[in-house]
Amino acid sequence: YIDDSLPAESPYLYGLHPNAEIGVLTQTSEKLFRTLLEMQPRDGGVGEGGGMTREEKVRAVLEDILERLPEPFDMAELLGKAEERTPYQVVSLQECERMNILTQEIRRSLRELNFGLKGELTMTSEMENLQNAIFLDIVPDSWTKRAYPSMSGLALWFTDLLARIKELEAWSVDFILPSVVWLAGFFNPQSFLTAIMQTMARRNEWPLDSMCLHCDITKKNREDFSSPPREGAYIHGLFMEGARWDPQVGLIVDARLKELTPTMPVIFIRAIPVDKQENRNVYQCPVYKTRQRGLTYVWTFNLKTKEKPSKWTLAVPKPRSPGISLIWLLESLNNVL
Repeated sequence: YIDDSLPAESPYLYGLHPNAEIGVLTQTSEKLFRTLLEMQPRDGGVGEGGGMTREEKVRAVLEDILERLPEPFDMAELLGKAEERTPYQVVSLQECERMNILTQEIRRSLRELNFGLKGELTMTSEMENLQNAIFLDIVPDSWTKRAYPSMSGLALWFTDLLARIKELEAWSVDFILPSVVWLAGFFNPQSFLTAIMQTMARRNEWPLDSMCLHCDITKKNREDFSSPPREGAYIHGLFMEGARWDPQVGLIVDARLKELTPTMPVIFIRAIPVDKQENRNVYQCPVYKTRQRGLTYVWTFNLKTKEKPSKWTLAVPKPRSPGISLIWLLESLNNVL
């Protein structure tokens, strides 16, 4: 009787956009497929035709990663070039150092597993866990402990890693701030945002605790910029979840149907005194590293809106933190680079 009498559940009944239901169903489907993959037998061929065995597939992925993984950064050389130690240079050096720690662990663990697969070393539980992770397209635990939050599978995660290394290589050539910074490419993006405030504080002799970040959303893409701003930085690589930014009117507006995470234009970030911050007609939009939100919180940007902030706070359903947000998604890496 209940099924026949009550209307079908709809996001509208809860004050949500239809995209909210699409997101939930997509996550449920991905979880189902992941479970089915993990239930595959660990012995025998990958497919029914008896093609590549499990070990052959793992070895192919292993060799591909080792072949494409760049050499570590020469920290002694970089420290010699970064003589001024500006806040931006310090961030770059820290990022290069953390990248070395991660890539060295990747190289060490893969070489060890390779010896184990050849029979030259006894397979340990750590090596077996690494082998299982590679076969299931999961980022190994020993890598994630040294990396950054991510919801991607191993293949896309490694593609993103190479993109991050490429960005750091370009920046560390002369330590000149890039014309547009890929904020999502940092291990610690908070340190870069803090460096923006530190640079302005030193220039104007302002106390750091009396400053905040102000963001202006431009109408341009990364390719439209050829040099960094005189103060602050241009950043890119952010996506909005729960709504979208309309560059024509310069406001947050309702999301389009089936457009779950629209790309944000380049954002101009600069430091200003706290007493000059505009708090009217703005939504305090949190920035997260992943769609899981939670502990991946980075910062809060004030975005202009004509609607009440409460509307955007209810735009994303549980179990994630409520409200629209800015995130960077590895799933949309091609749109970032």
